[in-house]
Amino acid sequence: MNFKKTIDASITPIGSLEVLSQAEVAGLKQAGENGLYELFRCCVLAILNTGSDSDNAKTLLQAYPNFAIDIVQQDRGIRLNLLHAPADAFVDGEMIRSTREMVFAALRDIVYAESERASPLLDLESGSDITDYVFHFLRNARMMRPGEEPRIVVCWGGHSIGALEYEYTKEVGHELGLRGLDVCTGCGPGVMKGPMKGATISHAKQRILNARYIGLTEPGIIAAEAPNPIVNELAILPDIEKRLEAFVRLGHGILVFPGGAGTAEELLYLLGILLHPANRDIPFPLVLTGPKSTEPYFKQLHSFIAKTLGFEAQQKYKIIIADHESAACEMALGMQQVFDYRKKNNDAYHFNWQLTIADDYQRPFVPNHQNMAALDLHKDIPVHLLAANLRRAFSGIVAGNVKEQGIGMIEQLGPFEIHGDREITDPLDELLAAFVEQGRMKLPGSDYVPCYRVVK
Repeated sequence: MNFKKTIDASITPIGSLEVLSQAEVAGLKQAGENGLYELFRCCVLAILNTGSDSDNAKTLLQAYPNFAIDIVQQDRGIRLNLLHAPADAFVDGEMIRSTREMVFAALRDIVYAESERASPLLDLESGSDITDYVFHFLRNARMMRPGEEPRIVVCWGGHSIGALEYEYTKEVGHELGLRGLDVCTGCGPGVMKGPMKGATISHAKQRILNARYIGLTEPGIIAAEAPNPIVNELAILPDIEKRLEAFVRLGHGILVFPGGAGTAEELLYLLGILLHPANRDIPFPLVLTGPKSTEPYFKQLHSFIAKTLGFEAQQKYKIIIADHESAACEMALGMQQVFDYRKKNNDAYHFNWQLTIADDYQRPFVPNHQNMAALDLHKDIPVHLLAANLRRAFSGIVAGNVKEQGIGMIEQLGPFEIHGDREITDPLDELLAAFVEQGRMKLPGSDYVPCYRVVK
């Protein structure tokens, strides 16, 4: 293992936690000492490695085995002493400002998540309480902008994409920015960075000074995929289900670019929600787009959805190939429809309260060998529940690909097994094989060993 150059530093809050009482500081320090330290350490290490070409949390931890954080309580607030921190996060001994903001956002969110989990006022087995939790979490992260008209476009897609696809995401982002739209992504590399990068230029052209580049992630993902430096608002939700709910509650429309297992998971999550009978009349613009070279990818994905979820699911989205301007125009039109609907129904612009999300989409799924093998992938269950279980299958594959705990389970017990009706598992296996062949499971240059086996 080649160890990287490191530096020792001491930093104080910026962007979050600047004004704290002594009791709050003591609580933060105590939380860090009572079991949350290792989680916080992993997240901060990933943040300090912004721009890293690794998508493996285990590899990142091995590169900086001596990295440590000391949480210091002082009269003026809180201070973090960083030992053996990645030197690339500093310029002339000073931490880069965006990196410093994200470090304290991580502390804010991890401690808040733990304190809310222990709250007697919330039952995290209840769907309505989970939604309230997501609302409070985003509000605590200062992401609520009451009265601001709908303009947040969520962009989903792969972290492992080629140069041509990446350029296309920038072009779409540029068109979104010209129309005054903000960008929200999973905050990592690839598709999570491209639209933000394109939008920064067009926002500057339009003299938009309060542009938002929102990153929503969770500890298992951020530890493997460092956030990109364009993100100016970061929230680290406690698990993948709450992260996904945050996307659809905070965002006003979603663009899906080519990706791998994580992108399929996100798309299936949203399709399952939109297929719920209670959501039939709620406008939610959903556009799938990419350059000409990705047309076979979208045809295969479209076919997979037809074979598993059916024709109705296909009607919930539009596919636009090789036309970045049309993709942005379609999203801008969708924003107007969202605005009109929410105004007519007195629904908040800043949080999608009316969207019904079933319990199967809210309760955390633990991707282990037993749960993956037990997934109900059969044709005779309601389509929105089948979508939920397909989403869980892809969630397990993401865990086995990039999350430290998932990687460890695969190393110990072998690949996850996926069972079900052949009408479901055959197209699933075909889609996954295509992702592998196209290099969509790992960053370019990485050898991919499947963490799953579809049982025939």
